[in-house]
Parts: sequence; structure tokens; C-alpha cells
Amino acid sequence: MNGAGNLMDFLDEPFPDVGTYEDFHTIDWLREKSRDTDRHRKITSKSKESIWELIKSLLDAWSGWVVMLLIGLLSGTLAGVIDLAVDWMTDLKEGVCLSAFWYSHEQCCWTSNETTFDDRDKCPQWQKWAELMTGHAEGAGAYVLNYFLYVLWALLFSFLAVSLVRVFAPYACGSGIPEIKTILSGFIIRGYLGKWTLLIKTVTLVLAVSSGLSLGKEGPLVHVACCCGNLFCSLFSKYSKNEGKRREVLSAAAAAGVSVAFGAPIGGVLFSLEEVSYYFPLKTLWRSFFAALVAAFTLRSINPFGNSRLVLFYVEYHTPWYMAELVPFILLGVFGGLWGTLFIRANIAWCRRRKTTQLGKYPVLEVIAVTGITAVLAYPNPYTRRSTSELISELFNDCGALESSQLCDYINNPNMSRPVDDIPDRPAGPGVYNALWQLALALIFKIVITIFTFGMKIPSGLFIPSMAVGAIAGRIVGIAVEQMAYHHHDWIIFKNWCRPGADCVTPGLYAMVGAAACLGGVTRMTVSLVVIMFELTGGLEYIVPLMAAAVTSKWVADAFGKEGIYESHIQLNGYPYLDVRDEFTHRTLATDVMRPRRNDPPLAVLTQDSTTVEDVETLIKDTDYNGFPVVVSRESERLIGFVQRRDLTLAIKNARQKQDGVVSSSVVYFTEDAPQLPASNPQPLKLRRILNLSPFTVTDHTPMETVVDIFRKLGLRQCLVTRSGRLLGIITKKDVLPVQISLTYVFFFFFMYSDMKSHL
Repeated sequence: MNGAGNLMDFLDEPFPDVGTYEDFHTIDWLREKSRDTDRHRKITSKSKESIWELIKSLLDAWSGWVVMLLIGLLSGTLAGVIDLAVDWMTDLKEGVCLSAFWYSHEQCCWTSNETTFDDRDKCPQWQKWAELMTGHAEGAGAYVLNYFLYVLWALLFSFLAVSLVRVFAPYACGSGIPEIKTILSGFIIRGYLGKWTLLIKTVTLVLAVSSGLSLGKEGPLVHVACCCGNLFCSLFSKYSKNEGKRREVLSAAAAAGVSVAFGAPIGGVLFSLEEVSYYFPLKTLWRSFFAALVAAFTLRSINPFGNSRLVLFYVEYHTPWYMAELVPFILLGVFGGLWGTLFIRANIAWCRRRKTTQLGKYPVLEVIAVTGITAVLAYPNPYTRRSTSELISELFNDCGALESSQLCDYINNPNMSRPVDDIPDRPAGPGVYNALWQLALALIFKIVITIFTFGMKIPSGLFIPSMAVGAIAGRIVGIAVEQMAYHHHDWIIFKNWCRPGADCVTPGLYAMVGAAACLGGVTRMTVSLVVIMFELTGGLEYIVPLMAAAVTSKWVADAFGKEGIYESHIQLNGYPYLDVRDEFTHRTLATDVMRPRRNDPPLAVLTQDSTTVEDVETLIKDTDYNGFPVVVSRESERLIGFVQRRDLTLAIKNARQKQDGVVSSSVVYFTEDAPQLPASNPQPLKLRRILNLSPFTVTDHTPMETVVDIFRKLGLRQCLVTRSGRLLGIITKKDVLPVQISLTYVFFFFFMYSDMKSHL
């Protein structure tokens, strides 16, 4: 009964978890692609058998579009709810609407019949806390009370945010984009895109932004959208059982996240392609576009901004830009590149200190301290007291005849009889100079506090704070150029394009260019950044200044280091990420990097027909490798294939439970046919079905430059090194990463998790 004819080929009926991956391991892209091809071929062949099978094949084909629709609907809805909640809770720090407490300041005064245009921000229904408690709206006592309650609300919001993250979903902290990039490259982080993470990140994002900290919600919204994508992947076996297909969905979800974060669906698709995605086939491009479209439409239907527009900072300038202005635009690009370099180095240094000192053990105390300092320093300055989005919106705006901002306090000519939309350049009034001092202080404050805020254990995005730094610097430069053009219009640089009494310079445009420059300097984005900016503002006419600033900021920042903030955090956290954009000029060979190296123990291998179950279990127990090469014999070392550790463990476990006669002395066969065995021998175990018969191999003289390129572009977990078919060693992703790091002169690479000693 133990003959080959009755030998059970285990896995004829697949059991759960075969082909899956353990936490903190890398997927095998080639295996996932092969499995999806086999699945598709099977469905296609079955579709010809009956009408029902044909319908099932059509449903399978349309499942991707259904998932995109669901992602767009849910992410757009969550983004709209987050925007509304943030507006209300941000205003709650300063006062409350008596007619309806759930109204923000703006919504409260919209519904009032007693609001005048000149005092459109004041209405009887909205009262500050001091006025509500003491009946006095002015005076030192009212100011101190409002100041105290502002700080108290900020501390309460941040404490709730960090407590919820710490207790319920530790993965809900941070931006999420570095981890999303790593996951999309094939790394497994269980729970990072789970249901609890989605719920807690949504709630705590509202609390964190409302606390007034120097952070934004745009980066975390990408994480939220990817959580939505992972949630809906579980509804379809096509995606839930194939990690490669799941990552196609997550790439599209990232596009939907940027779409709802900025109201920029096209920019979202380009952001996913340029910044976060590792594998982006053409069909993923189409589906990303569809998901971004649905998400943007859903957000527009909710209308959280109350202006019937999808864009966050809509601007309408009435003056074209001139060629001479490219000089200050490029200077803003230089500032953006320098700011990006300063921020990345300072923030990484602070985050490394947080990881390696006692500071990292007290995340709640750190958040409370930074929030308290931020609130105490921000309240006296009206440009730091308001939300960062409102600040950017005011800095982007052009000064029309109806504007009441300090930035528009110009000295008007009483004899002016021009149309409202064509106001000439005017001398700055005292309000403008006062605003410049406040903006200068706000710029220093934002630069410093953002360094310590990004990376704390709360949801924190970097897009809006970076844009705020650039917008402040740009507005200051814009006002300076405007006043120079007014007072020195006879200078040669102004003479040809700026006549006296003309509307020459638009300071709001400089703010927009500065915002793009600083965001580009921090993230190293180019194409997607420009598209996001003109979608964000509606300023399509000013695409050339945006391009000039974005390219300049990238060039300047790249001169000090190639890595953006997200790549730097990936390296800091020790994630196994190979950037496809890096270039290498390494001269070593595969034999110099492969394991085993000199003085290492021999390579752990399995033989095709002479290894017992006990030998396999001992090898699994004594080693922590992620898989084992299978050879003909230990003498010949002729390579047959490669078997994954997890598959081998599950196969033996299930065989002992379901197959009679399998004992420790049973021989494991990886051959197609097992030899005839005497009846006295124990039942053998045939595991050829879990054997990968076509593992990727290179020769020992293959240049490491080629090997690294193969790992990046094919997403390999490991690569076997052979010579004339004889196995010499193995190169894993963990072996390749130090090569990449030594070539690009980046930070020292170390692993974050103690259990990540296995081959990835």
C-alpha cells in the first residue's frame, strides 16, 4: 500500500494559507503573477462550459471596476465628513454658534439675517467663549480667557487623538505614505490597512488637525483611502487571495486619496504613478482615473467647502505673469529646495533621537508638550491662530476692492476710476507692513514647529504645512516685488512691462509658486506637484511659473541628497524598499554578495528524495530562513527548485493531520514519481506541488548592478546563484538593501523589528 501508485500527492486539494505570507515579509511578485494567470486561464476555459460560468467570468472581469466604485464612494464620503468636522472643531476652540452648536463660524453667520458685508465674520449668533461666559467680548480679561480656552481645547483634542492611537490602533499614527510605498513595493504589514486602523485614523485625524498642530490631513487621507481599498479587496477572492492584485487596487486607492485631499483627480493619478506606486500597469492607470473621478464627484456632492467648487484654494487672478518675474519665481524655487533639505535633515535627526532615547517611551507626553507650545505661541499671531488651510487661502487671494484683510490695506487713490477687477499697484498701507511682520514671525514659527511635529504618534500630514511655509515666503516676496515695481517703475527690469498706474504684480501668485516650491523641495515631486497645484487653485494660466519653481526646488534639494522626506523615513524605519528610480554603478559580482560567505556555515538545502519529515522539521526549527533550495543530492548540488518555508510548514502539519501513516521517518519526495517502497517502510510524503520549479537564478559572475536592477524591477524575494546548473548560494532582498545603501550614501540601514532576521 506504500507504493508509488497509491502515494498521496498532498495539495491535490489545496488547504488554507498555502501561498500566503507571514507578517513583515516580502511577497513573490512572479509567483503572484503566475497564480493570477492560472486563475484567469481556468475561468476562461470554464466560461465555455455553461451560461452560469460565462456570467461568473463576466462578474470576475467587472469586479475591479466595482471595487474602484466602492473605494471612490467611501473615500469621498469620509473626506467630506472629515472636512466638515475639522471646520467645526477648529472654530470650537474660539467660540460656539448659539443657534446651532454644530455650525462652524462661517456656517453660523451664513444663516444670520443680521450679518453685514463689512462685518461678515461677526454675527450675534456666534459668540466667543469669553463673551458667552462673562458677557464681555473685549478687554484684557476676555482676551486672557479666550487664550486659556484656546490652549485647553487644543490640549484636549491632541490628548484624545494620541490616546486613541496608542490604545486602539498604533498603525494610525503618522502620514502613512512611507508605509504605503513600502506595502506597494511588496512588503507585508498586517493590520496597517485594517478596519480598526481605518476607523481610528479617521477620528483621530479630525482631532489632530483641529488641535492646531502644524500638520495636514492630505497625507493621512491617502492612508484612509488605501484602508478603504484593502477593506473592499476582502470582498472579492480575486484580490483577497492574491497580494499582487491587491496592490494594484491599493495604487488606485492612493490616487483616490489625493483626489479627495486636494480636489485634484488628475493630480491624484499622477501622484500614485510618480510617488507611491511600485508596479503600475496600464489597466491600473485607467482604474485609478475612475476611482479618483468617483471620489471627486462624491466630495463635490457633499460640498464641504460651501463654495460649490471642488478645489480647495480657488483663485482668480486678473493679471498675467511676465518673463521678468521668472527670476523671483526661480529664487522661490531655490528657497523651496533649501527648506526641503533643512526640514528633512532636521526632522530625521529628531525622529532618530526619538527612537534611540527615552523620548520615544513617552509619546503622549511629547504630543501634549508640542501641542501646548504650539497653541501658546500661535494664539497671539492671527496668521498662526487660524487653521493652516485658511491661512494658505488668504495668502493665495488677490486683493480686490472688497477685500478687508490686512494684506490688502493699500493706500488708494481717491481719483481712481478703474474697473473693480483691474486695480493698479498701490503703495502699501500700515496694515500691509504690520501683516509683513506677523507673516515673518509666522514663517519662523512654522519652519521650527513643523520639524518637531511631523512623526509624532498622531495622524500628521506634511503637504499643507510645507505649502504654508512656501506661501508665507512667497507672499512676502510678492509684496516686496510689487512695491519695488510701484516705487521704482523706471528701473530697467520694470520699465518694459510695468507702466505707472498699471496692475503689474500679483502677490498671491508668488504665494502659490512658493507653496509649490516648498512642497516639491520636501517630497521631490515634479509633474504630479504641478498638476495638483493648478487643479488645487484653478490657475491653469500660471503653469509655467509653477513648473519653473518645482524643477528648481528639486534641483537644489537633490544637490544635497536624492531622498525625499518619505524615502528618508522609509530608511529610518528600516523598511525593505528598493527605489526603482535609483541608479547604481557597482562593480562587484553576485558571488561577492551571495550567502554563504567565507566562514559561514553551508547553505541549508533539501534533497529531492532523501530527506525525512524529521530532517525537514529540524531544519525549520534550527533556521529562520524564508525558504530552501531543493537539489538532486548534496554531492551534486544540482538545482531542482525552491520551496517556501511557510508552505513547507503548513504542508507537513496538514499531512500529519489528514494523511495516515506520515511519521517523522517518512521520506519527503519532491520528484514527479516516487520509487516503489517496501511495505515495511513508513508512508512517504510527496510535496512536488509546493515546489517552485522555476526559481530565478543568475550565474556567479553576474554584476551586482544587474542583480539589483532585477530585484527592483521584478520584485524578487530571493535569487539563487548557480554555475553550470550547480547551486552556489542565494541572494535575498536583505542582502541587496545594504548594497543599495552603500551606493547612494544614505543613512545606516537597520531593521525595526527583531523578528525580521529571516530572508525577505
